[in-house]
Parts: sequence; C-alpha cells; structure tokens
Amino acid sequence: MTDQTRIRNFSIIAHIDHGKSTLADRLMEKTGAVSERDMRDQLLDSMDLERERGITIKAQTVRLDYKASDGEEYVINLIDTPGHVDFSYEVSRSLAACEGALLLVDAVQGVQAQTVANAYLAIDAGLDVIPAINKIDLPAADPDRAAVEIVNILGGSANDIVRMSAKTGAGIDEVLETVVRDVPPPRGDPEAPLRALVFDSYFDAYRGVVCYVRVVDGHLGSGDSLRFMATKEVHDANEIGFLTPTFVRVGVLGTGEVGYLITGVKEIDRIKVGDTITGARTPATEALPGYAEPKPMVFSGLFPTDGDDFEKLRDALEKLRLNDASLAWEPETSKALGFGFRCGFLGLLHMEIVRERLEREYDLDLVATAPSVAYRVTMLDGSVTEIKSPQDLPETIDRRGVAEPYVKAMILTPSEYVGPIMELATSRRGIVGDMNYLSPERVELDFEIPLAEIVFDFFDLLKSKTKGYASLDYEPADYREADLVKVDILLNGQPVDAFSAILHRDGAEDYGKKMTGRLRGLIPRQLFDVPIQAAIGGRIISRETVKAKRKDVTAKCYGGDISRKKKLLQRQKEGKKRMKMVGSVEVPQEAFVAALKLDDDL
Repeated sequence: MTDQTRIRNFSIIAHIDHGKSTLADRLMEKTGAVSERDMRDQLLDSMDLERERGITIKAQTVRLDYKASDGEEYVINLIDTPGHVDFSYEVSRSLAACEGALLLVDAVQGVQAQTVANAYLAIDAGLDVIPAINKIDLPAADPDRAAVEIVNILGGSANDIVRMSAKTGAGIDEVLETVVRDVPPPRGDPEAPLRALVFDSYFDAYRGVVCYVRVVDGHLGSGDSLRFMATKEVHDANEIGFLTPTFVRVGVLGTGEVGYLITGVKEIDRIKVGDTITGARTPATEALPGYAEPKPMVFSGLFPTDGDDFEKLRDALEKLRLNDASLAWEPETSKALGFGFRCGFLGLLHMEIVRERLEREYDLDLVATAPSVAYRVTMLDGSVTEIKSPQDLPETIDRRGVAEPYVKAMILTPSEYVGPIMELATSRRGIVGDMNYLSPERVELDFEIPLAEIVFDFFDLLKSKTKGYASLDYEPADYREADLVKVDILLNGQPVDAFSAILHRDGAEDYGKKMTGRLRGLIPRQLFDVPIQAAIGGRIISRETVKAKRKDVTAKCYGGDISRKKKLLQRQKEGKKRMKMVGSVEVPQEAFVAALKLDDDL
C-alpha cells in the first residue's frame, strides 16, 4: 500500500483537440511508465475508432511513479477524459474519482465552449483546478490572450498558469510539480470499513467484468469477500491491481488508490457503474454518492439488415451498455425494417460511435432510422405521456398539445461572426440571450433553442459560417408547447414507418419535398407507377412518381391494323391497374440506408 499523503489523483479536461491525450503520452514518457520501444501516439486511446478519428471516447486511467524536486516519491493516478459534448458524462464520472483537474487550453484557439463546461463540472465536483496553456510551440500561438480568457473564467493570476507544449515536452516537469504541489492528497479513513467507487467498467471475453475502482475508505485486498451495495451482490476479489497502463497485479489497494478489480462475474447487469463496494463481513453503513443517471437526448431505431441477427444485436447492446452507461434501449418493431431496438443517445456523435462500435466489435450490419428527440404529449384527459418515436404520436383528435425539449446553448466565437450565428440561431427557432466578451476578439453567446433543431446539421452549419472557429456546448433546459405535426411518407398509398418524422409545421413541407424527391431516385421502377407522397394526417403536402417499366407489347406486330396495337396497349394498361391494386412496392435495403443518411440537405 502507498502512503496516502504521497498519492495524487487528477483528471485532464479540455475542449476537443486541445492536447489531452498527447499530454498523457508525455507524462507517461517523463515518468518512465512506458518504455521508448512501446511508446506510440495517443497510447491511452486504445479503441480503433479513437485512433482513427483522433478523439477520446472512453476515459482511461494510468498510474505514474514520480520523484519530485523535494526528493519525495509520489504516486500520480491520471485519468484522460473525452472532450466532446456528447461524452461529458464520461468526464463527470472521472472527476468523481479525483481531487484535482488539469484544465488544458489551446494557445492558438483559446478558451472554447467545452473548456468552460468542463471547468464548471470540476468546480461543482469540489476539485482543485489547475489551468495550463498547451501548444505554445506553434507559430500562431498567443498564450497571453489565452491566459486572459482563463483568468476571466476562473479568476486568479495569469502568472500562475502553466505554459507548456505536449508535443515537444516543454513545461512537462512544471506540470508534474504543480500537480504534486496543488492537488491535495486523497481524503479518507484507512481504518474505516471498505468503501470503493466503481467509476467505470468493461466486459472482457476471457475475464468477465473488469471494474475500475477508486478506494475511498479502508483497503481492498485480493481474495476479500465483497458486497456491491446497489445490487446487493456478494463476490470475491479474484484479482486486483493498477494500470501502468498495462495490468499490474497487487495484493492490496489502500485508501485513495485507483486500480482495477476482477470478480469473475460474467453477467453484465450484476455490476453497476457508480456502485459502492464494501466488505461482506464488515460492511459500511452508507454508500458513496455515485452518479446521476444520464438522460438520453436523441433517439434512433437500430435494425439488423439480416433479421436473424436480432438476438445477436440484443447481446451486443447488453455488453456495450456495461461499458457505456449512458446508452438506453428497448425493443421496437417496424413494418418496413422488421425487429430492432429504439436506442437513446446523448447526442449525434454518441449515436454514430455506438453504431460503429456495434458493427466493428460485434460484426453486425445495421440500419439506423432518422434521429428524433423525446416529446411530451398532453392528452384530452390531462395526462402527459412521453414519446420517443414518431410512430407513437397519438392522433390530433386524441391530444391537447405536444411539447418539445429546449436546450440552453453556449457558443464561443470570434466577434466578427456574431451576425451569421444569430441569423442561424433565429432561423432554427432559437431565442438569443446574453452576449459576453471574454476578450475584445472573443464573444460568448447564450441562447435557447429546440433540441430537434440542433440534432441534424446545426453544428456543421455553425462551423461553415464561422470558418471552423466557433464552438458549441449545450445542456437540457425545459419542455415547451409548439405547433408540431407528424409527416408520414406513403409508398403506393401505404405509410412507411421508418421515414416518419415529427417536425414543426413551418418546416414540414420542406422535409416532405426533400424526402419524396430523394426516394424517387432510390426506389427501383416497378411494373406499375408508384406514387411517393408526404402527408400530414389526411393532407398530401408533396408527391413524386416512380414511372412504371413498360414492356413493348406491340413489338410482334409488323404492319397490320392500328386497332390491334391499341387493343394490346389497352390490355397492358388494365393489367397495370390491376397489378397496382394488389402489388406491393419492393424497397431495397440500400434505399432505406441512403434515404436515412444524415445529409446536410435534410
């Protein structure tokens, strides 16, 4: 066990691409946690998706041994966290296992939306925040401007901010010394009954559930009989240890230490992230606070292209849920796509990542329906019900009103783009609020906007209107009544549930025209005309037609009376009419995939 006063637990938090993972690489290199031969860029980003996209999706932990300038040996537990708004839940979980947070700011871009959001997350969690300015080696770097912006948010003095370059290694010693000096040692009673927080977990095919734990009180020993306080499960500690970042097995984890625990549990729902572990023989009386349950904001149906893969998809979702507690799902049936699951996500990137992980890690081929948000419907009798799918929206005569979720959004932007951003926000039914200048060149814009208006292409349009300089962060606000309608897409008079959408009445016609136009180019020609219609209730708002294939029935008529040709054509026409009444339109899977793609034009 390590002396409690020599332990430092801290997280690196920042906006996307401000250098968190690169700084983690340099810290591991500096402390000798990884040999030069084994070193590679973004070492803690172990998922293929993380390395391809250059983003952190899952928080990762590593233990560093550091000899400080005062000659003392310290154990530093570092947790590298994601920066994207969709994964802020991962950040909040990581902060619960720490006493300090290193807030990283890019010297070129300055303070961004997620910088502010993560700073407040750390402050609310009661952590000591250490500001640092990264990328000072770049030609366009302006660390003095970044320092002024940081002081405007956190207060303090610009002289106390660490200036460094994670790429070149400049200032890394100062970072380590500041962490040792300013992050307090863990608070906890070594003599009290064991209380350890499960702050993350994942499923290993060979070892079962692997938990990442932070020991708050007492100590955790190998072979101990443990009780999980939320689920009331009792299991033995088969293996405990810490990550360097490889697994290092130990006999005991003491108060304040961070490590892993393997109990041999194979059933993935028997261990919950945020649960408190205590001793089975001498249990603690009070559990640790844990976490607030994450609330999904975006919903989409996931369907296997091969119906036989339904159970395989269910197993994959159960395994993924252990590693990603913010993922919610329930079974759903679609006439067009068969059996699948309606899944809840924290945002569009989260949805995209989950889908890619399911396809890659579990060898599935999936179709995702257009994303929607959760609406609250007030029925005629005054009862309120929440719907997550357009198919669940009651008929107009059965309901009194529909309310949609609003979010509080914050955009940080160079001041010359204030006009285009306000124009974009108001065109999406946004209500512009306060405007604060962080510096003469940088503005913070606050506004309220319906969540449904930002889940499609709002972020892309924001980036294009500001040449990539603006950043966005948002959090749930409340529900508000709106004039919302359900747009159905009909093929040959039959509604196709996968294409239904709930929209504001002002944008419904535009959606209908784009969807029918797109489907006309995707649905193959049949032996009869196929009308494609967009409808609100019984009113058609848009129509396109896929013209029929036409066989040349007069090909064998060489000369002769014209009445014979007319008779053949008339018979063909009647056959097509009869076929249209009984024929069903075959829609290939590729058409669903292409029509449901999140293109900018829809």
